[in-house]
Amino acid sequence: MSLAYTIRAASCEAHRFEVTLTLARPAKQGQIFRLPTWIPGSYMIREFARHIVALRAEAGGKPVAITQLDKATWQAEPVKGELTLHYEVYAFDLSVRGAYLDTSRGFFNGTSVFLSADGYESGPCEVEILAPKGKAYEEWKVATALTAVDVKKKSGFGRYRAANYDELIDHPVELGEFERVSFKACGVPHEFVVSGRYKADLKRLVADTKKICEWQIKLFGEPAPFDHYVFMLFVGDNIYGGLEHRASTALVANRDDLPASGATEISDGYLQLLGLISHEYFHSWNVKRMKPAAFTPYDLTRENHTTLLWAFEGITSYYDDLALLRAGLIDENRYLGLVAKVITGVERGAGRLKQTLVDSSLTAWTKYYRQDENSPNAIVSYYTKGSLVALALDLLIRRDTQGRQSLDDVMRALWAKWLADGKGLAEDEWEQVAAEVTGLDLKPFFDLALRSTAELPLAELLATQGIDLALTPAESASDRGGVVESIDTKARGRATLGVKTAADPLGLKLVNVFDGGAAQAAGLSGGDVLIAVDGLKAADLDRQLARFEPGDTVRLYAFRRDELQVVDAKLLPTPADTCRLRRIPDAGAAWPSHG
Repeated sequence: MSLAYTIRAASCEAHRFEVTLTLARPAKQGQIFRLPTWIPGSYMIREFARHIVALRAEAGGKPVAITQLDKATWQAEPVKGELTLHYEVYAFDLSVRGAYLDTSRGFFNGTSVFLSADGYESGPCEVEILAPKGKAYEEWKVATALTAVDVKKKSGFGRYRAANYDELIDHPVELGEFERVSFKACGVPHEFVVSGRYKADLKRLVADTKKICEWQIKLFGEPAPFDHYVFMLFVGDNIYGGLEHRASTALVANRDDLPASGATEISDGYLQLLGLISHEYFHSWNVKRMKPAAFTPYDLTRENHTTLLWAFEGITSYYDDLALLRAGLIDENRYLGLVAKVITGVERGAGRLKQTLVDSSLTAWTKYYRQDENSPNAIVSYYTKGSLVALALDLLIRRDTQGRQSLDDVMRALWAKWLADGKGLAEDEWEQVAAEVTGLDLKPFFDLALRSTAELPLAELLATQGIDLALTPAESASDRGGVVESIDTKARGRATLGVKTAADPLGLKLVNVFDGGAAQAAGLSGGDVLIAVDGLKAADLDRQLARFEPGDTVRLYAFRRDELQVVDAKLLPTPADTCRLRRIPDAGAAWPSHG
């Protein structure tokens, strides 16, 4: 092997992995080593090297001087023969992006723990995963999609191989006493690995996941782009997220979102989990293989900018819930309810009127992934608005081709292109392929949807499928819209301050203060802590404002840092930003149930 790694949970109590890297023929001028600064799929510089501690080098049993050149780069002095690095990595990041280790579980992405060696990135490498020492860890096992070379059958500890460094860091590893359930989708072996404390029906989870996988594989066409696949799910409290990889995905979710034993309905929490599973699996095609040219290859030392995240994340967000419908897990009304909630979410952000989707994609590194209290007023999500652009494009293609084609045909054409040339897409190439496949002049649509802040023609396009769309005031703070039998066009807005709040020991923290709202006009800001409304402790804002009418004035008491603010706010009516969808009886349209 060009590079040989070993990794061991050296101290579960102190959250430290111990890593060695051995290089048979180091560079004559002194070998340079680097650690990535970000991980593909999560577009933010994360500085993984800050967690490296106690790094040293040796050759022939003797110490070798090693110098840190910058935040993530080291250079060893020239040596003859084999060079070995020894270092420890602090691992206490419970997200899907980093590394984690304690006495109950271990997990790591290669970007957090495996230094690369300059000049050897394209060569094969091997990693030996060693079991932690101690009786408490005798039942620990390994789960990963890495290719096994010589591993223990029961536990999975042992040696694994990757064709190159890029492959090595694209296979996360789960360690611990997890449960593993296997299944096949279109003949391809899959497994679901679940860790954390929970009580759930894993057989149902696997059966539902299989339906999602098989629908997606058939959408793009068999065979699947991998010969096996691993879902790694950690469940806990108040956590949610996923990160795609070429033959696996790492997921975190609330334990209560797992299906309960004996339950037959799909709860809202379980529906959210299935949507997450569907989203990350769809990335197996859309971004892990088909991807922007700016990502081929990834430069993991710096930001990689592209205007195409709307296509690779937004379109994936469109298909993640659509797959649940077409795989038979939810009905059309449940799906349309999800669409309505996305429309509502986008409508409620003034940022959609200020930032285009291509700008949202380009500035993801500094804006989307570094949000603050003003973000809803300044940015738009390439996930949510991107999914609405995909919806609009799908409906437009269906309308203008009289149902002969759809967005499915564009996705299959992009996949066929990747299979033929394996190349990333230039910044304007996605639009070109869509136009070529459909034979339509799509430039006016893309100019409006991607390069302007104009509203999408969703109502017009949904009407072609027999669906009415209307925006009305929210009925309560928890109202996110949905499917209705009739739309009340005369609905009257409630009195509101125009804020999003979170619990605080003193009252309510103003997480966001929205543009044009009563709180902003009164001078309150995100981060302020509201302590009283008209002399009564701030506790349930929706209930406290229910007796007021738009136009009424309330006195608000709030702390900004340690300074008391006393302001009078003139309440405004809730805006018409909540989406109601209504299926027109006997419309007979194919979408969304059929491709």
